[in-house]
Amino acid sequence: MVGIPGMEDAHVWISIPICCMYIVAVAGNTFLLFLILTERSLHEPMYLFLSMLALADVLLSTTTTPKMLAIFWFQAGGISFGSCVTQMFFLHFIFVAESAILLAMAFDRYVAICYPLRYTTILTFSVIRKIGVAAVTRSVFICFPLIFLVYRLNYCGRNIIHHSYCEHMGIARLACDSIKVNIYYGMIVALFSFFLDVVLILISYAVILCAVFRIPSRDARLKALGTCGSHVCVILLFYTPAFFSFLAHRFGGHSIPLHIHILLANLYVVVPPTLNPIIYGVKTKQIQERASHVFFLHKMFCWYRLNG
Repeated sequence: MVGIPGMEDAHVWISIPICCMYIVAVAGNTFLLFLILTERSLHEPMYLFLSMLALADVLLSTTTTPKMLAIFWFQAGGISFGSCVTQMFFLHFIFVAESAILLAMAFDRYVAICYPLRYTTILTFSVIRKIGVAAVTRSVFICFPLIFLVYRLNYCGRNIIHHSYCEHMGIARLACDSIKVNIYYGMIVALFSFFLDVVLILISYAVILCAVFRIPSRDARLKALGTCGSHVCVILLFYTPAFFSFLAHRFGGHSIPLHIHILLANLYVVVPPTLNPIIYGVKTKQIQERASHVFFLHKMFCWYRLNG
């Protein structure tokens, strides 16, 4: 892997913000996971789904960023075919799973606003567990065929991937054989995972908006919409770059330089994981309160150790 083609001289400078964002992403999402799992007051459907999102963000950034930084810092672009395919599988697996988690979070907001009195009876721990298992199972079934699709191809010439991490079409384009099946399957995956999830999320929010605007109190309407604010920000952060990359690759032709594609793809695996815990930390009062409580206890513990 060559990193960002055409920007080799800037690799070190590009690595600095990416490394900082990776550290923030891992620390922020790990703290969010710790907070949700240890605080019983946060054992609610909304926060359990958020813990799934935090785990997916940690895995997404860790699957790609360490190797990316190794390329930028040490020109360590060499990777075995098996390792490349493994990275490809986990990358796509986490993307599809995270999309399913965002859909589950939209369903959570739909139930909370449209059926508030039945919220805890509809979204029980058993139902949440089944949703999590379904998200993982769907991702496995969708992404597992990618392994066979790249292994069936014959490869020749220089095996150089003009990217910072291994993804399906990047590997397939190295083959001497026809990759039409790979292209078609990639389109099917996009249609029946990302596009389908987006359509269902839009439908859920259309129903939510109809329910909200039927509420007579203006303050109640704003409060109801406020509970969706964090989720909407995370949705836009996740899907906007994904759709831009998808459309640019297929319809952008040569109008968008390759290094711009790769740079945006690199930022895509670190920016959403970095901002997601910050968005929920800023916009969610319960998380702010529990985080403040944890930091206060930590300061008290340090004070007693120093003065004990």
